[in-house]
Amino acid sequence: MQGYKNSGIEWIGSIPSDWKLDKIKYMANLYGRIGWQGLTSEEYIDEGPFLVTGVDFCKGRIDWNSCVHISEKRWEQADKIQIKNEDLLITKDGTVGKVAIVNDLNGKASLNSGVLLIDLKDKNSKKYLYWVLCSDVFWTWFNYKNSGNSTILHLYQKDFNEFIYTLPELKEQKLIANFLDKKCSEIDSVIEKIAKQINLLKDYKNSLITETVTKGLNKNVPMKDSNIGGIGEIPEEWDVSKIKYSLILMGSGSTPDSSNPLNYDGEINWIQSGDLYGKSYITETEKTITKYALHGNKSLKRYIAPFVVVAMYGASVGNIALSQIDSYTNQACCVMKGDNSLNNKYLYYFLIANRHEMLMLAIGGTQPNISQQLIKNLNIIIPQFNDQQEIIDFLDKKCSEIDSVISKKERQLNLIRKHRKSLIYEYVTGKKRVGGVDNDN
Repeated sequence: MQGYKNSGIEWIGSIPSDWKLDKIKYMANLYGRIGWQGLTSEEYIDEGPFLVTGVDFCKGRIDWNSCVHISEKRWEQADKIQIKNEDLLITKDGTVGKVAIVNDLNGKASLNSGVLLIDLKDKNSKKYLYWVLCSDVFWTWFNYKNSGNSTILHLYQKDFNEFIYTLPELKEQKLIANFLDKKCSEIDSVIEKIAKQINLLKDYKNSLITETVTKGLNKNVPMKDSNIGGIGEIPEEWDVSKIKYSLILMGSGSTPDSSNPLNYDGEINWIQSGDLYGKSYITETEKTITKYALHGNKSLKRYIAPFVVVAMYGASVGNIALSQIDSYTNQACCVMKGDNSLNNKYLYYFLIANRHEMLMLAIGGTQPNISQQLIKNLNIIIPQFNDQQEIIDFLDKKCSEIDSVISKKERQLNLIRKHRKSLIYEYVTGKKRVGGVDNDN
């Protein structure tokens, strides 16, 4: 019967007495591309050796279809990173800490400067180390190492060499790796199934909103051509107009000097585009500003609720919410209020239905920008005012029901992911042992 001993590392805790701890530098050689060695994206070619980057990592594997290609000459320049099947890789820049084991490689391949090759020296299981790097043994160490650093994280090779991890005998490493392969594969299948259900519910919600704001609730009324591509017929009594003709207000805001602490943490609401993320309604803001911030800042304007807000750029671009509080905004937000013919809540639902169109029309490369000009020139279908209220009441009820189911499934998904995370940690630290290994725990 094996006992336990203190590992001396807070985030690892006790480990089986027959396990040891070791540093990566004693167990493996780390190889990476030194800078780009002059390699530029202009040198990418249609055929040739693969160049693996962080974006090519997918669920513990490399997606060869997403890889770019380099010349034979470039591949030959760095022999230490000429990768092969069963090599263990980890990303050190960009999205740090993605791990993959190379398989299905049919040809030559190399790494860009954001990926490290972990070449184990002795007879140790690469798959076991893969699971260690997926666990909180690695992530707690990494976050501790990077605490207090800039928001741009890196896995520096010199630091990674000092990473300490748990190491059972090879036989048990293989048992743990095989066990986690099987169990996590089963869990991942459940996760994928629930994630698909959530996406289907979200798609259904969007299609319900689109159908309702373009066709109405009464399917027996006379129809007419909307003359809007992709919408087709609409109820005969409904109007079609540019959004700008049905607004009493459209505006934005600004950001007070962030270096002056007197501008912030006051009692005045201040909406940023990030406040719209994942929300239908704004009832509070992440940041507040002071009366001092308003002095001399004519671009800061107070908007009276209710009003619709659209994120024009940034990570939340295209997100839409209805503010239920009076507030100022930053410059990334577009604020709108409908006139007497346009209910603000109906405007919110109509914009939700047309979010994809806004993003398609937005300018910019990988990060599009939605301008006020673009929004005000969108076509909008305007039902009779009483029809708008009926649509709002119907969609409020239906969307609330759908959101409730989505929330339940998202909670379920979070619990399963936590279980997966805990399972990996418990087995790579020996808190639980695979069948066939003595355990007095």
